[in-house]
This record gives sequence, C-alpha cells and structure tokens, in this order.
Amino acid sequence: LREGESLGIIGRNGAGKSTLLKLLAGVTFPTSGEAKIQGTFSSLLEVGTGFHPDLSGRDNIFLNASILGIQKRAIESELAKIIAFSGVEKYINQPLRTYSSGMRLRLAFAIIAHLKTDIVALDEVLTVGDSMFQIKCMQRIFDFKKEGKSILFVSHNLSAVQKLCERTLVLEQGKIVFDGATSE
Repeated sequence: LREGESLGIIGRNGAGKSTLLKLLAGVTFPTSGEAKIQGTFSSLLEVGTGFHPDLSGRDNIFLNASILGIQKRAIESELAKIIAFSGVEKYINQPLRTYSSGMRLRLAFAIIAHLKTDIVALDEVLTVGDSMFQIKCMQRIFDFKKEGKSILFVSHNLSAVQKLCERTLVLEQGKIVFDGATSE
C-alpha cells in the first residue's frame, strides 16, 4: 500500500480478507511471515470489536480509543464531534448492549472517522446501517482520500470498491490472485 493510496480487497467469504486486516491490526499473529505497518494505523474490523456491552456508548468511545492507542485527551477534544457524527446522541449514556448492530457500527465508524492516523482499514463498513448513514460513511471515506490517508477497504460491494479504490487485490484461499487497477 502506497502513501495516499486507496486499496480495495475483495474475494469470496473465507478468502482471507478480514484475516489480513486482523494481521495488520495486530489482533491476530501470522503463523509465518510478517505484517509491517509504517505510520499510524486504525481499523474498523468486526462490529463490536473493542467495545464492552455493559458500558455506555460514551464510555465505549474512550475504551475503543484506548485499545487503538489514542490518549484520553485526544478523544476528549473530539468527543462532541464523534457523538454528533454517530447519530446516537439520544442513547450515548445507555449500555451498548441496548444498541442495534447498526448503532454500534455508527459509533465505531464515528471514532475511526475522527482519529488522526495515516492508514485506515475498513472491513465491510457499508453492510450495516441505514442508507443515509452509508452515504455519510462514503463521504467520510472520500474525505480520508482528500486528506491523503491510505485506505484499506474490504467489501463485497464492488460498486463502492470501484468508486473508492484505484487498485484492488483479489484474494482466494489466503493468496493474492489479482493485484491491479480496480477497473480491470
């Protein structure tokens, strides 16, 4: 992945897309080889990763950020923006277990959307949530591109990959079977 590049990662279920992101995020460790990141890295993996169901949405913002290595004061300065972007203001002090999966995704994406990192990895962010929030997510991802962030975008939504990514990897059984221009 080159600096400022948007890389789509596609393939059938079980091809290794999410595993690749987990390796890069340090959630999973390779059985052989190594995964290297140069720069700061944030990822939105499976909905609920880095959250605790019994804590409030507000407390989960701080928990998730600390797992990502973000200091509390950095989140405090962005807290109002994160909550507003998520659209769950009305429920922010309720336990996360009372949130729908779409509400959890909104909160998780809002955190990622306001972090100052060089590389953003997004795993199926457009599969959960209403269409208005999906549009909001796409706009924020385009903002990442304008800011010069590098993006790893895993999705089954080929239209979204085509709109966002200049280059695409196709994985099959953990192997790269294509690496080239998304239009190809």
